This record gives sequence, C-alpha cells and structure tokens, in this order.
Amino acid sequence: MQTTLQMLKTHPGQSWSDPQRLAGAIAELYTCAQVCTTCADACLGEKEVQSLIPCIRANKDCADICLATGAVLSRVTSTQTDVLKGVLNACIKACNLCAAECGKHAGMHEHCRVCADACNRCEKACHDLLG
Repeated sequence: MQTTLQMLKTHPGQSWSDPQRLAGAIAELYTCAQVCTTCADACLGEKEVQSLIPCIRANKDCADICLATGAVLSRVTSTQTDVLKGVLNACIKACNLCAAECGKHAGMHEHCRVCADACNRCEKACHDLLG
C-alpha cells in the first residue's frame, strides 16, 4: 500500500481528497482478487469439488471484478465519476455474493473462511469510497 500511496501523492492528476483511503481500497481490491483466485484453486483441490462449483464461480467472478475495479481506481487523471460508481457498485455486489457463498463452506474449508473475510473487507473499502 505504501508504494501505491506514494504514487498517488506524486501523481499530477490526483483528484481524490483522501489518497490514503484510495490506496487502502486499491490494496484491499488486489488482496481480495488474489485470495479469491487462491480459494477457487483450493476448491478445485477438494474431494467434493462438484458441490463447490458455485463457490468457484463466485470466486472467479469476484477476482476479475476486483482486478478491474483496482485498475480503474488507479487511473486518477480525468476521473469519470459515473464509471467509478458503476465499478464500485459491481465490486460491492460481487464481494457480497462471494462472501455469502464462501460463508456456506467456511465451517468445512478454512480457505473459504479466509476468502469470505477478505471479500467483506473489500466490500467495506468500496462502500467507504462511495461515501
């Protein structure tokens, strides 16, 4: 997060009133994407993989949406407010759905508990940016 914050603070087009909050959200987005990708892979390694197909799908969708949202938020020159709101709302929805799906398996699979927690943190960070 420190490098992201440093980059945002030195960016000549930086328009966010709180670059630290933005950097924190970007960090949460990329962490969530990584955790969701790893959780999907861990689900594929489980013996009862067939029952985890909805979880794997939610993981992969959430990871892709988090990556896209992180990329859009990293571009601070001439920010398109409507686009930002759209990707943040999509990310909130994806994180919420993924956390709920992983939550169903958290008692049996620790990787799903870790993933649900990451999704919840990411969802909160996106909500915080929307204000």
